[in-house]
Amino acid sequence: MTAKPKLYYVQGRGKMESIRWLLAVAGVEFEEQFIQTKEDLEKLRSDGFLLFQQVPMVEIDGMKMVQSRAILNYIAAKYNLHGKDLKEKALIDMYVEGTTDLMGMIMLLPFQPIEDKQKQLALIIERATTRYFPVYEKVLKDHGQDFLVGNHLSFADVQLIEAILMVEELKSDSLSKFPLLQAFKARISNTPNIKKFLQPGSQRKAPPDDKYVAQVKKIFSF
Repeated sequence: MTAKPKLYYVQGRGKMESIRWLLAVAGVEFEEQFIQTKEDLEKLRSDGFLLFQQVPMVEIDGMKMVQSRAILNYIAAKYNLHGKDLKEKALIDMYVEGTTDLMGMIMLLPFQPIEDKQKQLALIIERATTRYFPVYEKVLKDHGQDFLVGNHLSFADVQLIEAILMVEELKSDSLSKFPLLQAFKARISNTPNIKKFLQPGSQRKAPPDDKYVAQVKKIFSF
């Protein structure tokens, strides 16, 4: 019996959350070992498991993988979520890079100085609604299909629904001007594995709170 993938990260979203999403969508059960102290992190480093001294790390198929993009690409390819040919893979990667940029801004928001948070929040909403969401709305309009690439669920769709939900946590009406994205959200959220992952009690993590921010700062010394 193949061992379940094992995820090493703090007990929160961060860069591991997209990995959790992708495994859940693929229907893959996984285990988590949470880094709770600076000593936990140092042990992983001293044991030689963190190639670049950083997490996330995922044990999968006999490998101890680091670097979130490499991990995500491996999982997407393994579970047929990365396109059927080189062109589809390139489109998926392009769309994923866009959502990655947007989600990166959101991930940093809780760590901003209090006096900068409102300005940064406004920038995130502005970028989401004028730079990123219009792109995905246009893609769906131009090809008239249910998914971003190849008319089947892919890594790009998974990361877009994750990004949409993250933005909506900051401003609930962020999709008000994007009818196709509203329909996309409803459609993708109701696919069985995603619907299950969105239910209470799943391994999806809650939005970062003050306790999480303090723990991360302590573990990573910043």
